[in-house]
Amino acid sequence: MKKLFVTATVLFFVLALVSVSSATNGYFSHGFSIKNEGLAGTGVALPLDSLATSMNPAGMAFVGTRIDVGLNVFNPNRGYTVSGNPSGFPRTFGLEPGTVESDSEWFVIPAFGANKMLNENSSLGIAIFGNGGMNTNYDKRTFGDPTSTRTGVDLMQLFVTPTYAVKLHPKHAIGVSAILAYQSFEAKGLRSFAGFSSDPSKLSNNNHDSSYGYGARFGYLGEVFPNLFLGASYQTNIWMSRLGDYKGLFAEQGDFDIPQNWTVGLAFKATPALTFAADVQKIYYSDVKAINNPLLPNLATSRLGDDNGAGFGWKDMTVFKAGVQWESSDVWTWRAGYSYGEQPIDGSQVLFNILAPGVVQNHVTAGFTRKIGKSQGIDFALMHAFSHSVLGPNPLEVPGQQTIRLRMNQWEASVGYSWTF
Repeated sequence: MKKLFVTATVLFFVLALVSVSSATNGYFSHGFSIKNEGLAGTGVALPLDSLATSMNPAGMAFVGTRIDVGLNVFNPNRGYTVSGNPSGFPRTFGLEPGTVESDSEWFVIPAFGANKMLNENSSLGIAIFGNGGMNTNYDKRTFGDPTSTRTGVDLMQLFVTPTYAVKLHPKHAIGVSAILAYQSFEAKGLRSFAGFSSDPSKLSNNNHDSSYGYGARFGYLGEVFPNLFLGASYQTNIWMSRLGDYKGLFAEQGDFDIPQNWTVGLAFKATPALTFAADVQKIYYSDVKAINNPLLPNLATSRLGDDNGAGFGWKDMTVFKAGVQWESSDVWTWRAGYSYGEQPIDGSQVLFNILAPGVVQNHVTAGFTRKIGKSQGIDFALMHAFSHSVLGPNPLEVPGQQTIRLRMNQWEASVGYSWTF
């Protein structure tokens, strides 16, 4: 097991150097375990592998000693359409009309988990996975920046979550994960906003800057009635160091924390082969000023980078997930799922969110596991996020002069391999 652990860890960190983009629920992924991705991310009450800690650390007490690796190929298709010509009036900020699609459409996202049962009641594990989603790469000067031929942002996040779980009773467990986080960010083509910035030299075109942080996740899982399982988890804010090279862009001098969230769910084993699961997740984007602050009136009352500087205007988000799992034989297990979350971008916030059009709402998924012998298996999952758009006015133009429509759809195919011991 030690050799497999080391090999898988090295492979993960090599793959983690690839840019990450996984916007599904705002910029949170719908799931990190390949098995649970097949259930639309449902799984706070249904731990299936050692990536269970990404949803509920208590689940690690029930998955046994194992290693799981996964690879996601993610295809977000996003763009915007500007209708109406710029007015040209003083103190307005008009955009060139037309439709622009973002390049950089394919991303590889790795995931890795390992769990060791210390005894029949407790376990020690670790999961490593990526997140992101604020990624756009437009091949024109969207905001009229003469210093850059590209416009967009690139956000990458990596999480390492050592986890301890213990059974308080044979059917009830609690768990805790420390969360160690790394993120990298780059913005291009934004220097036309220099007059609005507290530090124009730290606004755009500064290559990738990095920050580090920490937080925690707590969880409970138990069989509350025969064959009915309840799971609950809470993740604190992840407090990140500032992105100093972009302190003239993000509110609070480059602060870009990762917001707290909680998930509650049920799993019901209707028969030995058939299980239904449902989760509710709440993401508090309002906790992070760089994400939550609106464009107006903040752009008029504060400078970009100040404590009340303009942000993306994202609202808190509630996500509803449901999934079904059917073990058709000792070899094959089949999964399907659906999730819905009202996207966090209001029509009044479309201008800045050209950079981060995380507007999808409905996801459908399917997947399977094919066992190989008694201790190994191949996992597969497929996700499609249906196309959704948000329409709103250009708030920096003459009222009624221009509208902006953001749109996005997504595909994701995931494959994984697991070993149990």
